[in-house]
Amino acid sequence: MKKSQKHDANLQKNTTLYFQIGLIVCLLAVFGLLEMKFETNVPTYGGDPPLDEPYSIDIPIVKPELPTIKEPIEQKQKKQSNTYVEVPDDTPVDPVIDKPLDPIVNTNPPIDPDDINLVDKPPVEVFIPVNLVQVVPIYPGCEKKKSNDERRKCMSKKIDKLIQRKFDTDLGSEFGLSGRQVIRTLFKIDKNGKITDIRIRAPHPGLEKEAERIINIIPEMTPAKQQNKNVGVTYTLPIVFDVHN
Repeated sequence: MKKSQKHDANLQKNTTLYFQIGLIVCLLAVFGLLEMKFETNVPTYGGDPPLDEPYSIDIPIVKPELPTIKEPIEQKQKKQSNTYVEVPDDTPVDPVIDKPLDPIVNTNPPIDPDDINLVDKPPVEVFIPVNLVQVVPIYPGCEKKKSNDERRKCMSKKIDKLIQRKFDTDLGSEFGLSGRQVIRTLFKIDKNGKITDIRIRAPHPGLEKEAERIINIIPEMTPAKQQNKNVGVTYTLPIVFDVHN
């Protein structure tokens, strides 16, 4: 039993010694590698330049050729104008004759104020409704009526009697009409008392012609007045009659 314990103690001492020796050898090998210098040969062609030297490329500078500037056109024209042609001394020259200038004719002579004739525009005649005029037209036979209202009524009665006597009531049956027929008429009595501008609307053209014929029979009247001046008036006249078959 005692021999085995001594043998184990020797093995432990030897192991520690071998480990220290191996560690020292490794350190020496590493140190030797660090102290060695590796030379690298840089090829003269291809590849990248070494980092310790700046890399430069020489680029040749080429000066651009300036375009030739052409002479301005004006200078060329001036140069051309300097050229002249020699004329021999014996060349005949036409004498210069001073011609009298033509007299200046004024195409717009001044206007004499006496020659200006002013043309007056004809005044526009204003027509007033017969019910609104100050003095109504006087129908022949109504001169004795004094008031304006009496003269208006008298004129209306005279025109109604004229229509009843002169209007051809048989036209309704001739045109094939029946029942009540209404003819609406509108005419003017100008400032001279004459009938003008007759306008008619009827159920049949034949009735319109007959109404126009009757209105043209109305005699000339004494013109109406407004502010003591003769004026024209408008008169509305409906014509109504019944056609019995």
